[in-house]
Amino acid sequence: MKTDVQRLLPKGVQAVVIALLLLFALAPVLYMLFASVNDDLAVARGGFWPAGFHPANYLRIWDTVALGAGLVNSVLVAGSVAIVSAGVSVATAYVLVRFTFFGRGLILRGLLALQSIPGTLMLLPVFVLFANLARVLGIDTIGTRWALFVTYLTFALPFSTWVMVTYLRGLPPELDEAARLDGASSWRILRSIVIPLSWPGLVVSAIFAFLLGWNDVLFASVITDADTRTAAVALQVFGATQEGGAIPLYGQLMASALICALPVVVLYLAFQRFLVGGLTAGGVK
Repeated sequence: MKTDVQRLLPKGVQAVVIALLLLFALAPVLYMLFASVNDDLAVARGGFWPAGFHPANYLRIWDTVALGAGLVNSVLVAGSVAIVSAGVSVATAYVLVRFTFFGRGLILRGLLALQSIPGTLMLLPVFVLFANLARVLGIDTIGTRWALFVTYLTFALPFSTWVMVTYLRGLPPELDEAARLDGASSWRILRSIVIPLSWPGLVVSAIFAFLLGWNDVLFASVITDADTRTAAVALQVFGATQEGGAIPLYGQLMASALICALPVVVLYLAFQRFLVGGLTAGGVK
């Protein structure tokens, strides 16, 4: 009898498989990194290794792409959506998990059903809704950050709430009962017990909501204008202006894409341990 756990693959085969997976995943990133400091003509010819070192591409993009304003808009909108979505979802999930009332099951199934609706189908209704709201109330909607915030929050809340429902089901209800015996209210239990114990789930909900706002191009390109466009839209506009004609500014385009991807990578690295716990919560009962 072998004392070690039997492995599905020998160590040598595992190392080869991991190396191939890393190569497959990192090859596009390395190409973008090399192209961002390469000559545009060399990139157009299909070169992988830099023919020359041009770090000035990372300085020129702030004037060429106007990336600074786009990053500020993306951080403001996506960050506020992440914070509000996490806060609202944990409160909603607490009510759905700890209390029994008429329609509770219907709400849970509705949250799950909302995830099956493609976002592209909602583009025209959302635009018409904001346009009519501006006409009726006499306030600016199209071209504002708050309209984009409301749009992203609407799409982020169902998934965030379902994540928190799954996570809170794993918390022992005896904690609530013990707190109620000491005279704690539902709000005090939520604030002092549930939220401190739900950080992994909150992080997953917040990061999902942040990514929804950070990566979106479809709604942002319709709702925003030149002053409120996000980094993703600014990158799309820059890429569209490089099509046809002279040699595109490949170096600046790749540098812009890397800078836009950097905040997401930092988020994953900073909250990796919370992500693992939040995504696996409720998987084992």
